[in-house]
Amino acid sequence: MAFDRRSFGLAAAGLASSRLLASPALAQGGSTGGITGPLVLYTSQLEPDAAQTVEAFRARHPGVTVEWIRAGTGQIMTRLRAEIAAGQPRPDVLLLADSLTFEGLRSEGRLRPSPEVQLGGTPPAQVDAARGYFATKLITTGIVHHARAPFVPKAWTDLLDPRARNQVAMPSPAVSGAAAIHVTALAQNPALGWSYVERLVQNGVQARGGNGPVMQAVAGAERAFGIAIDYLPIREAARGAPVRFVFPEDGVSAITEPAAILSTARNVPAAIAFLDFLLSREGQQLASRQGFLPIDPEVAPPAGFPDPKSIRIMPLDAARAAADQAEILRRFAALTGG
Repeated sequence: MAFDRRSFGLAAAGLASSRLLASPALAQGGSTGGITGPLVLYTSQLEPDAAQTVEAFRARHPGVTVEWIRAGTGQIMTRLRAEIAAGQPRPDVLLLADSLTFEGLRSEGRLRPSPEVQLGGTPPAQVDAARGYFATKLITTGIVHHARAPFVPKAWTDLLDPRARNQVAMPSPAVSGAAAIHVTALAQNPALGWSYVERLVQNGVQARGGNGPVMQAVAGAERAFGIAIDYLPIREAARGAPVRFVFPEDGVSAITEPAAILSTARNVPAAIAFLDFLLSREGQQLASRQGFLPIDPEVAPPAGFPDPKSIRIMPLDAARAAADQAEILRRFAALTGG
């Protein structure tokens, strides 16, 4: 996938095959003023979501010009690593999929601790104590099942039921960051652990690339059950697909699409303002309109989602997960033969 570059209010040169969009006229109401200058954002948000986020931020801060580059987290990190090696890291702000990426950058001293960032309604359990990166939403992994599945699962252990044998698909943790977080959360969960993962494999779970192929397998009745991120089946069910999503009562894993300011940021005030916006009530309402669970449980979720306060999140030691990631992937591949 090629990098997608956009510029809002900034005429920027370079990067072959990129397209530049001039920002439309933005409402001045709600602008906090005083923050100006260029801001460079690297993000893995979906393209329409990134455009909406930047435009809404600039409505608050019209003095800031935002150049943003969008690609998958892995592609963004490859680009950033090359820039770091050349001594020219460009972004002020990163907005990427998961905390493991940021733990790695933190260990290298690449993140700016930012106690100035306003947390809004972020629950304490989701706040990085060092304020190096900030959760902006919840993208949970639970269970999707076909409408005609032999039973409706309520907990992760239900996927060990003999009726689910050879009927469960899941994304590969080597492909999907959310799946890597999920396997790690299971492994760290004392009530489940690696023994659960091993029994799931013994019951015939099949790893199928990313979340999209899992959805296709369940929606097409090739598999009765799937392990998948929440918004895909919830959106597809709303469009009439014969699928249902379950938030297991024993907890879901979650990626939180964190944002962080690099230690090499050139426009720190604008970067802080951008993170403030993401965590503000307005920013959280935008995330909900985009179809994601807000990190602020007081903000109404999108249609089809339960009350966020009713969702149980499995704990995850992100620093430990980052240190163990290679071993997690190796062990899972050994179990599944992938």
